[in-house]
Amino acid sequence: MAAAPGEKAETKTVKMGADSGQLVFVPYEITINKGDTVTWVNNKGGPHNVKFDEEAIPNGVDVESISMDDGEELGDEGATFSKKFDTAGTYRYYCEPHRGAGMNGLLIVK
Repeated sequence: MAAAPGEKAETKTVKMGADSGQLVFVPYEITINKGDTVTWVNNKGGPHNVKFDEEAIPNGVDVESISMDDGEELGDEGATFSKKFDTAGTYRYYCEPHRGAGMNGLLIVK
């Protein structure tokens, strides 16, 4: 459901790499409303990136338009990547360099 008139869209933050250095997104699962933005912040263990699984996003969403470009990574701690989401559904994403280590995330847009 979209934000009601007068409601301000929000920005939620996801850490890339736990404070302990574990190769995970924190939080693993995040829920936002349509029109909200997610900002991923390189926290520890970079470089990291954000790639969406084209088999696990809502129909009609272009995976290239929401994923970081090939070869683009956040190498410095504190570097960010932000994306606004306007289509409701479930999105699965991962960090390409650390996917094998289990660095996966889940975004739910209501």
